[in-house]
Amino acid sequence: MFLRRLCRIISGHLSTKEKGAGKMPLLILALSVLGALCVGLGIRVYAVERALRSAAGQLREREETGSGVRIRMAAPNSSAEELVAAVNGLLELRQKEEADYRRREQALRQQIANVSHDLRTPLTSIIGYLQLLEGDTLSQAEREEYLNIIEGRARALQSLIGSFYDLSRLDGGEYPIARERVDLYAILSELVAGFYNDLTASGLDVSVELAEGLPHVWGDAAAVLRVFTNLIRNALEHGVGTLSIKLYRAGDTVVSAFANGAGGLTQEDVPHVFDRSFTSDKNRTSHNAGLGLAIVKALAEQMGCRTQAALEGPEFVIRVFWKIAGER
Repeated sequence: MFLRRLCRIISGHLSTKEKGAGKMPLLILALSVLGALCVGLGIRVYAVERALRSAAGQLREREETGSGVRIRMAAPNSSAEELVAAVNGLLELRQKEEADYRRREQALRQQIANVSHDLRTPLTSIIGYLQLLEGDTLSQAEREEYLNIIEGRARALQSLIGSFYDLSRLDGGEYPIARERVDLYAILSELVAGFYNDLTASGLDVSVELAEGLPHVWGDAAAVLRVFTNLIRNALEHGVGTLSIKLYRAGDTVVSAFANGAGGLTQEDVPHVFDRSFTSDKNRTSHNAGLGLAIVKALAEQMGCRTQAALEGPEFVIRVFWKIAGER
């Protein structure tokens, strides 16, 4: 705007018929100011161009070397700095996405390795017993024993494959979950009674405290049964010494708590117990891929519940917080 006004002044002075000596100093001053402005503008354009070239060079170097260094301005410039800040933001977002992708890729490879191990173990056992059955020296009693073992391994394998399938459906949002009023006391008390023989044979010191008269909660009855079943089986397989099953009210939730002796579980393990590939056996000599607790967490979240795992003294505790069902 200023330059335009200055040009008008200069043009007016050049076109006027009065070109006396008194007007010359003003014209010279105007031309000097205009020249200075042009020089300043040229310097500014050069500085911006230099800064952008520097930024482009840094960007090329970053792409070639894979460096995560931020792009910096060679000289202060508010407009160019705003552009570089936006570019840095996009680069950081891409860097984060690439890191997330690498983590997912690593987790997938680990899961594939774990699945391979967990499927191979029972299959190897089944094949071994089938080879024994081919011999002619076995008695009828031994054959029946081996057949029972093979059946047990096959059922375990079927259960494992079913767990993988259920997890894939949960991840894909294809696992149907109803929203209904559920009586946790009725489901859990009946389930504990059904596990009586297993609990008795486990050698664990079992205590069950289920508060009566608890309000119903929102959930899916079949999914609730699956959650409780997996928690009991997890305690039977990994628990040491004691097993405590509690059901009680806490504020606007009903809490189910399963506590057992922690064994070799550490505080570092606790944040990962719901990971599908988790096992406290670092050498993976056990046959468990951690799918049971992964399904517990996935189902609980689908029903709008919160899960909590904690190492409290010698006990490992898993709690599920169920939302009390109000009026529809």
